This record gives sequence, C-alpha cells and structure tokens, in this order.
Amino acid sequence: MSDTSNRGFASMDEDKQREIASKGGQAAHEKGTAHEFTSEEAREAGQKGGQVAHEKGTAHEFTSEEAREAGRKGGSS
Repeated sequence: MSDTSNRGFASMDEDKQREIASKGGQAAHEKGTAHEFTSEEAREAGQKGGQVAHEKGTAHEFTSEEAREAGRKGGSS
C-alpha cells in the first residue's frame, strides 16, 4: 500500500495547482481583498527567497554578464 494519496490539492500536477491558485488570486483581486505588496515588502520577500535558495543549494549563480544584463533590463523599466 502506498504512503501517498491520490486525493487533494498537493497530489495534483503543478499546472493544475497553478491554474486553481491563479483563479483564487483573481477572485481576491476582484473582491478587493488581495494583498498588494509595497516595493519594500516585495524586496524583503525576494531576499528571503534568495537566502533560502542559497542555503538549500538551489540558487542560480549569475555570471557577471548575466548580472549586467539583468541590471540593464531593470534599469530600463
């Protein structure tokens, strides 16, 4: 007998999960109950995610050229 269930959100494939979560986010925005991140909150969340990814060893290590390109794109928008 398997330890995993074939039922529930966690057992769905990632595309189906993303589709359902997206609908929930859209509904929250339509109702006006969605959280709108400030630029500071977004920056902090990104830093936390980056720290965790580095600790887990899953972070992308940018080459200097990739970093320059990203900086150019960010500066132009």
